[in-house]
Amino acid sequence: MKKLTKSLIALVFLSSSLLAGINAMRVPGNVAGIGVKSKAWLSVNYSEVILYPQTTIKMNDKEANKLNEKNLAKRVKVKALSDGKNISILVKWKDDTKNIQEGYSTTRYADGFALQFPVEYKDPSKLPYIGMGSEGRAVVVHLKKATGLVYEPNGNGDVYHQVNKYNQNAFEDDLKKYEEDVKAKGSDNYQRVFISEGFRSMTQVKDGSVKGTMQMSYKDGYWVGTLSRPLKSEYLNLDSGAFPIAIAIWDGDKKNRDGLKLLSSWIGVKLVGKSGGDTLLKSLEDEPKADVKNGEKLAMENCSACHRYKDVAMAPEYMAPNLSNIGGYSTTEYLKESILNPSAVVVPGYNRNAHKNFAWYNVDDNGVRTSTMPPYDWMDKKSVDDIVAFLKSLKEEVE
Repeated sequence: MKKLTKSLIALVFLSSSLLAGINAMRVPGNVAGIGVKSKAWLSVNYSEVILYPQTTIKMNDKEANKLNEKNLAKRVKVKALSDGKNISILVKWKDDTKNIQEGYSTTRYADGFALQFPVEYKDPSKLPYIGMGSEGRAVVVHLKKATGLVYEPNGNGDVYHQVNKYNQNAFEDDLKKYEEDVKAKGSDNYQRVFISEGFRSMTQVKDGSVKGTMQMSYKDGYWVGTLSRPLKSEYLNLDSGAFPIAIAIWDGDKKNRDGLKLLSSWIGVKLVGKSGGDTLLKSLEDEPKADVKNGEKLAMENCSACHRYKDVAMAPEYMAPNLSNIGGYSTTEYLKESILNPSAVVVPGYNRNAHKNFAWYNVDDNGVRTSTMPPYDWMDKKSVDDIVAFLKSLKEEVE
């Protein structure tokens, strides 16, 4: 027992002295199936990650928009463990209301969380767009929602064959049998895996090629969620010293769903004890050393005619992506690329024709998107760096 205690203390000390970001501590045994209550989590400290309201796009839901118009950023706590073959990640966040989606309702929404991984990340300057990836830059998304019992008679977790009491003979013996079947065979384990290259491209992976186990537990005003999955699978290879991850949470009480959520930037996860990944980690932690005030001036001259941000609202609401929290969930490299080559990552957004006179992008006969924003590759490096520094400052306060 004394030996185990000393080992745990050593791991905790080591985890506090490593690089910023999330340190996945190497532990003996198998972490493939550990969940929210595993004692293995005692061996590592929390890292802090800040999630920001996703305001690049806006939902077509007046009530939900009103409920979320004053959202602040939120601190979440994260831990990670690895056994050399598997990775397990724990996320803890405060939520004063427990929302479970159950029954037949189109107006009630569940609390939930997701962990997102880029398929390719060797070049840190070419990471996917943080919101569900981008064309040619795919992401894998593990999603978990808090739900009541869902009855799917085929037992395959296939929501398309889900049965509920409203499509049953809701009388006497038939209804009683249905309710008994739900208790006996129903599942509250709503977890899904998707691969995506941008909005409206998410495709659920149903063939079992992506393994993973997710759990959620609510206690004393906090949710704790976990994901355990292999480091290597058909779509992902995370066994490379370090890899990026993004975290999202949904608050059902505020009708959060889809793009209405809190979202982190790409965060580096370091596999402790494995070499490599230093360039990636440095890039993700990079903050531009530039003139923020000059960047604000240049943004007013070059960006404000199309984009809304901070207290600047001269442009029509849907003319271009809203930049109000862009500094919270965007990397420095992504912002530079967006300025110099806007068509590299085109954000489809709410609706490209939402402002009838100005589409966000054009689509050619081959389906290739071209941003209507002109490239600013003519701009000198200092000016670009100054604008990026200002854009990085655009983020809500933390609650």
